[in-house]
Amino acid sequence: MVTKFCFYISVFLIPAVLWGQRSQRITGRVADKETHTALVGVSVMVTDAGTATGGITDTNGVYRIDSVPVGKHNFAASYLGYTSYSVADIPVTSAKEVVLNIDMEEEAINMKEVVVSRRREHINDMALVSTKTFDVQETERYAGSRSDPARMASNFAGAQGGNDSRNDIVIRGNSPQGVLWRLEGIDIPNPNHFSIPGTTGGPVSMLNSKTLSNSDFFTGAFPAEYGNAVAGVFDLKLRNGNSNRHEFTAQLGFLGTEMAAEGPISRKAGSSYLVSYRYSTLQLFEGLHIKIGTASVPRYQDATFKLNFPMGKKGNLSFFGIGGTSSIDLIVSTLKAPSAELYGESDRDQYFTANTGFVGAEYTRNINASTYMQITIAQTGNEVTANHLKAFRDTLYQLTSLKPILGYDYITASTVAHWYVNKKISARQTLKFGVINNYYHLNLLDSSRQYPTSLVNWQRRSDYVGGTNLTEGYLQYKIRFANNVTVNGGLHSQYLSHNGSVSVEPRLGMRWAATDADIFTAGYGLHSQMQQLYQYFAHLPQNAATNMHNYNVGFTRSHHLVAAYERTLSKVMRMRLESYMQYLFDVPVEKRAGSSYSVLNQGSSFSRDFPGPLQNTGKGYNYGLELTLEKRMTNGYYYMLTGSLFDSKATGNDGVYRSTDFNTKYAVNLLAGYEHKLGTYSTFLAGAKVTFIGGKLYSPVDTAASSAYGDVVVYDSARNTLTLPAYFRADLKIGAKFNSRRVTHEIALDLVNVLNTKNVLSNAYSADLAAQGKDPFYYQYQLGFLPIFYYRVDFGIKPKK
Repeated sequence: MVTKFCFYISVFLIPAVLWGQRSQRITGRVADKETHTALVGVSVMVTDAGTATGGITDTNGVYRIDSVPVGKHNFAASYLGYTSYSVADIPVTSAKEVVLNIDMEEEAINMKEVVVSRRREHINDMALVSTKTFDVQETERYAGSRSDPARMASNFAGAQGGNDSRNDIVIRGNSPQGVLWRLEGIDIPNPNHFSIPGTTGGPVSMLNSKTLSNSDFFTGAFPAEYGNAVAGVFDLKLRNGNSNRHEFTAQLGFLGTEMAAEGPISRKAGSSYLVSYRYSTLQLFEGLHIKIGTASVPRYQDATFKLNFPMGKKGNLSFFGIGGTSSIDLIVSTLKAPSAELYGESDRDQYFTANTGFVGAEYTRNINASTYMQITIAQTGNEVTANHLKAFRDTLYQLTSLKPILGYDYITASTVAHWYVNKKISARQTLKFGVINNYYHLNLLDSSRQYPTSLVNWQRRSDYVGGTNLTEGYLQYKIRFANNVTVNGGLHSQYLSHNGSVSVEPRLGMRWAATDADIFTAGYGLHSQMQQLYQYFAHLPQNAATNMHNYNVGFTRSHHLVAAYERTLSKVMRMRLESYMQYLFDVPVEKRAGSSYSVLNQGSSFSRDFPGPLQNTGKGYNYGLELTLEKRMTNGYYYMLTGSLFDSKATGNDGVYRSTDFNTKYAVNLLAGYEHKLGTYSTFLAGAKVTFIGGKLYSPVDTAASSAYGDVVVYDSARNTLTLPAYFRADLKIGAKFNSRRVTHEIALDLVNVLNTKNVLSNAYSADLAAQGKDPFYYQYQLGFLPIFYYRVDFGIKPKK
């Protein structure tokens, strides 16, 4: 199948690429890493054998290298008094100019140059431990990642997915709720389509990899500027559009039909635009009356933009935004026989809509040669509505009635401001301090009569209009005692206005390059996180709306200690070992005597959680060991092995430590990729991934109580004492890229779960089976075989001379 696929694509596209010289311009800006001021006279070179060319930065720090042949190239930058910089495997195509911006670090002590690999660099200057910097190449290179940053991150040591149908990230045994999403310096709501309140994942990401710049992913002990998170942080950046020429992308794929454009607003001023738009391909097929095998068609669309305006040599103003809408109708009442629904429950019709957006402005100003400040102001919004109708059937599976059982409309908006100042005291010392303020506007309405199924009267659980404010402040200080020894420390504090919760959190990190090949890092952090907003303002059905039983619940808190060793095995291979210990305290648990409930077990499903009265007396811990062995792309192939061994436990009100829902004990990923040239300007692409994860935990079921209630009821004291079979999945990706003179074609097929392995997701209850006198409990399975294709065309318009 692979041979035929490549043959037909080659026959179709190769005639378009057999003429003209294929080369491209490389451009970018070189700046001081600490102050962001332009560096003049930096030498930037292409270092490939046989490709001796380069450029020098001008008074704005900008360099240009023309006529670089298509393919992958290595680059290096050198400047007197600064640590040399090198970067490998930058793809150059005939369609788009490559914009390669470089931040260089001043040497703490003048001595011999030390070449720093780009893969060890982090976007955040203060990041020393438990940080992975990823680029958009990785979101598209790794098999099974679906161009999704979250799914891509699940390949890293210490991170794993929680559910094939969602992109929630479980970091070191923590709930996905402990993850903070940040874009352009502001906290943002869940950036996924079909998002559920109280979760950080979803089936389809709103983030378009074509608009993202290199970004940081933190898995613990993160720097002091990050707060309101106990598990990890995605700190995302949007890239600027090309300020020299107009460039375009068109793509047709299973996950969306999309278009993107970028280019100069004013070449003289250096201003640029970047826009993208995506529309659900399945919805497009539905509109064309093309049958796709299901009536439950996911409808979604999203758009991203960034406008960038340099303001002389000392300032920059940009505007950015991302917005998306999604809806789906999961109809089971018309079925004549049972059918598995991946995204819904089998006993009800569901009508679901989720709309999310954020828009902001960012202004950066160099106060002097050693100091700059930045302020970002943004507005975010999220509205989720759902209506469920219970389908009652007889013993022959015939529909007897439909009963509305659930309805909610949650509107959450926030007005956000983030201001900070970065001061480079000397080549060895840097100080950064700032303030973040999030004011949340809330309109929460929820009514239910789901369980027991005989319930007649509606029970109101949320009826709140109002707001609350989270204020955060931070101070960070970094000192380099030598070029190979760096220490940073800081304080983070946060205050939640509606109940007065306060925290003051120390942070500390250290990095020691003992030799050119051996690096040791260590870090500590105290972290705090508020609870899900809708839970603060919920009330028990029998109480008045003003009697909100969890209004005064405090922050969940966590001590995190990390130590790591990294060894450079060769110019293209590295190994990293990292150990960690996390102790969580002040964890909300139910006040009910003997309860095993802990908020550390929630946040990875399509359901919300309405616990009874909570108190901050719970505890938990996570500890583990992680391994990464990675060979970067050279000689046409790469591979990466990541593995994690860990333990994750939490207490309820009974004080008993039990495994959390995410304690799968181990996770292993093996990824590999291969590229082979098809002639001079075309490339065959292939990638594979194999994942092994320990079995999910579940609890013994109380059959009599479940039948009476209409849903699974477990024995509380035996929570998570049973284990489902281990998880195994293999993914395969094949494709080809063709460069004509000014157009690049790329086509690929991502075969997710190529072996169609049946992985068990959970143990579920069916009232329909109970009505037929059958065993009402059954396994729900993870995603089966899913082929995902895309065809993309990139092209640019050469500016007039």
